[in-house]
This record gives sequence, structure tokens and C-alpha cells, in this order.
Amino acid sequence: MTQIQFKNRWVWVTGAGQGIGRHLACAFTELGANVIGLDRHFPQDTYPYRTQVLDISQPEDVENLCQQLLAVQPRLDILVNVAGILCLGELETLSTEDWRRCFEVNVSGAFYLLRQLIPVFKRQRSGTLVTVASNAAHVPRVGMAAYGASKAALVSLSHSVGLELAPFGVRSNVVSPGSTYTPMLRSMLEDSEAANRLIQGLPEQYKLGIPLGKIATEEDISNTILFLASDLAGHITLQDIVVDGGATLGA
Repeated sequence: MTQIQFKNRWVWVTGAGQGIGRHLACAFTELGANVIGLDRHFPQDTYPYRTQVLDISQPEDVENLCQQLLAVQPRLDILVNVAGILCLGELETLSTEDWRRCFEVNVSGAFYLLRQLIPVFKRQRSGTLVTVASNAAHVPRVGMAAYGASKAALVSLSHSVGLELAPFGVRSNVVSPGSTYTPMLRSMLEDSEAANRLIQGLPEQYKLGIPLGKIATEEDISNTILFLASDLAGHITLQDIVVDGGATLGA
């Protein structure tokens, strides 16, 4: 049986400083890939992969770094867009700055990268894109209008890119996690019982519980991304896999 492996593949992962991005970049490295992790901050002292500081919401910085990296290694096999931020607040109180920042990081950042890298994938006539969105792109969430809207836009962007690149043999898919034990989620859990309430459901927020009875781990999300990035998924493109333990009931 074919095993997932990425020996000698060149992989870029955004949001690789912590959370799902860090876990994923480590997994790619363990499976033989040459990994470059991109993020605004790398809080740990050391990482098992190469790191590059980058704010993906700054188009000129994205262009400059892409050109620097591609001048050294012009090949890129896999790009995974993980970087994202969460801006909470009901629309009438949400600041213009929070709205813009949410879209600049969650949507425009991916666009800025893709604009630089699409010519590479076309020239190679190969490559794989995986974009991390959210189940909030599929169902409304109280106080998460900016986040959900930005992630829905990101899904549409990924699918549009996938359609444009399909004639060149390039695949583009989306993974939409639900609640996952990451630094972002932990910052939202106000006490030890908050996770249990999340699993059981929050009816006052019109939020269903999680049928599998547990919150996802970073490994759960990373494993799905690794599959989509691998040759095992060689005929899968333009798909959005929701990994949320059934919380959106298949939406």
C-alpha cells in the first residue's frame, strides 16, 4: 500500500510559528520534505524546519520574500495557507480596522502569495495547494461575522485558483476545521468547563454540539492536510473537507 511521504518535496507553510501550522510543518519535515515556514512571529527558540518572518498582509513584503526564496530554489511542490486571525464582535460594534485586518490576513494574504507563485506552478505543470478555512465559512456564528465572511471568501478564492490551475496539473483543496485545540481556541476558553460546553453545544449562540464528543487536535487537522497534499489524493481537487467532528452536520 502506498504510504504518505514527501521526500525531496519543497513545501511552504504559512502560519508556521504555532498551532496547526507549526504541527503541520513538523509533520512534513518528518516525512522527508524540505519545509520553509512563514509567519509574523516564531515564539519557540528552535524549529526543525527553516523559518522566515513574513507578514502576509503586506504585498510588497510577500513579493520580495517570494523572489528571494525562488531565486535560491525555483521549485515549489506544495503551498499550504494556514495563517489566519480571529476578530470577534457583532457587526454594529466591530471596528473598521478589525474588519479590514481580518480580510487582509485571511484572504488578501493568500492572494498576495498566490499571485507570486501561480507562474511557478504553471511553469512546472505540477503542484498542490491546500488552504485552511473554517467551518464558520459554512454556517453563521454569533459574533464571528468578519471571520466567517473572510473564510468563506478564502474558500471561493481557493476554488477559483484550482479551476484556473487544473489545466496545468495543479490541485487546490480546502480543509475547514471546527473547534481545534490551538492557542487561538485556548485563548477563547474562559474556564476548565468551557470545552465541555463547546462539545455539548451553545444553543444561545445557535451553535450545535460536536457529535463525536471531542474537540479536534492539531494532528487531526494536519493529517487531513497531509493526505490532500500527497499523491494519494492525486485526483482530488476543488474540494472542501470539513473536519469538525460533525458539528455542522455535513454542511
